[in-house]
Amino acid sequence: MSDHTDHHAPEGLRTRGTVVVVPGRGETRSTYGRLAARLAADAYRVRVVDAPDTGASDPAEVLGSFGARLTDAVEGAVTDGDVAKPLVLLGADAGAAVLAALLGRAALPTGGRAVDAVVLAGLPGRGTAAVGSWDEELDVRTSCPTHRGTLSADTRVRRGSLNEALPAALLDAAYQAQLTVPALFLVGDADPLADRDALGRSSVSLPRARLSVVRGAHHDVLNDVQHRSVAAEIIAFLETVRNELVPVVTVESSAW
Repeated sequence: MSDHTDHHAPEGLRTRGTVVVVPGRGETRSTYGRLAARLAADAYRVRVVDAPDTGASDPAEVLGSFGARLTDAVEGAVTDGDVAKPLVLLGADAGAAVLAALLGRAALPTGGRAVDAVVLAGLPGRGTAAVGSWDEELDVRTSCPTHRGTLSADTRVRRGSLNEALPAALLDAAYQAQLTVPALFLVGDADPLADRDALGRSSVSLPRARLSVVRGAHHDVLNDVQHRSVAAEIIAFLETVRNELVPVVTVESSAW
C-alpha cells in the first residue's frame, strides 16, 4: 500500500510548485484531502504523507526515521526530471514539530533538493488535551461539522492521540530551530494546545517568518470552520514565495 496520496494541478495548467503535507497525531492522509484538493486546484502539486511516529523519546530516532520517508516523498514527486519549484513543506501538530526540528538541522534529508519554505500549523506546546471522550477530543480539534464527520468516519484515525505528549526534546528542537527558509506559522486563537508566547518568540526571532492567528480556530487550524480563509492565507504565502518574498497584493487604503 502506498504511503502517500497525490493531488495534481488541473490538466492543461502549469504546476506552480510542490507542497508536501505532513499530518499530526492520530491523523491520516484522508484528514487533509480537502486542503490538498484546494491547493491543487490552484495548480500546486500536493503530496500528503503518513504522519511521523513520535513515540520514541529520543528525537534523533524520530527525525531519522521520518527523514528517510521525507526523502522518498520528495524524490517521488519528481516530474520531468525535477521537482516543481518552489518546494514547500507543510506540517500540522506533530508534523509541524518534526519539520521544524528537521529544518533546524544542518542538512534536511530531501534528497539534496532545496526546500524553499515551510508552513507550520498548530505547532503544539508542552501540554496535552487531557480528554476522555471522542466528542471532547473533537471539541479540542475543530468545530467544523464536515471535518468532525471526516475524522469520525475514518477508522484509521487514532482516537485519544492528543493525550499522547510529544517528547520534550522534540519540542525544544522545534522551537529552537533557526529556520533560514521563509516560514508561515498558523495557529487558532482558540487552540488549547498552543503556546502562543513561545510561537510569538520563535516567529519574531527568525529572519523570514510570519505568525498568522486565526480567530475562533481550534487545534486543527487547517480544518476548522475557517478552512477557506486559512487555505487562502497559505496560497498567498506560496505566491509570495514564488515572487521572491514580495507580496503580490498590497493594501494601500482600506475603510475597514
